[in-house]
Amino acid sequence: MNLSMLHCTSQPSVVGFCRFWRRPVTLLNYESMKVRMKSTIKWVDNVQFVAEAGSGHALVIDGAPEYGGRNTGFRPMELVLAGAASCTAFDVVLMLNKSRQKFISLHVDADAERAEVDPKVFTTIKLTFKIAGKGLDPAAVERAVRLSKEKYCSATAMLGMTAKITTEVVISEA
Repeated sequence: MNLSMLHCTSQPSVVGFCRFWRRPVTLLNYESMKVRMKSTIKWVDNVQFVAEAGSGHALVIDGAPEYGGRNTGFRPMELVLAGAASCTAFDVVLMLNKSRQKFISLHVDADAERAEVDPKVFTTIKLTFKIAGKGLDPAAVERAVRLSKEKYCSATAMLGMTAKITTEVVISEA
């Protein structure tokens, strides 16, 4: 049994007892915690596709010319990297707003390396957060970036299974 999956609860399916909280302990039931997402990929021609999300938005995905693409949209792995960068940026914006940090701009530059052999997964990802504002608290900004990476960002959590993810924070006064 993986003890990191245990938590204290009063729910049924007890597998032990938490002495600290004096409550039964169960395994986390990720099956009941699922949030469904949907995406449909439609082939256009050669290696060009249109991706449609469950939210109703669409974008073009295309391959490099050497693979038959026409360079009309994101490459699939560019989209994965951009998704991770925007996911962590989303978290950071929410946390900075909650901590009342007065920022006027936030950019995340994502730089990644991929394995040389198939599957060419990301092996390293560096996320550089460039944040400008008046009187920003560096500790609050660093905390928001750290919490996004360590706790909240689903995309970087998944990519962190194959890639070493590092962060850098650059704060400028605006």
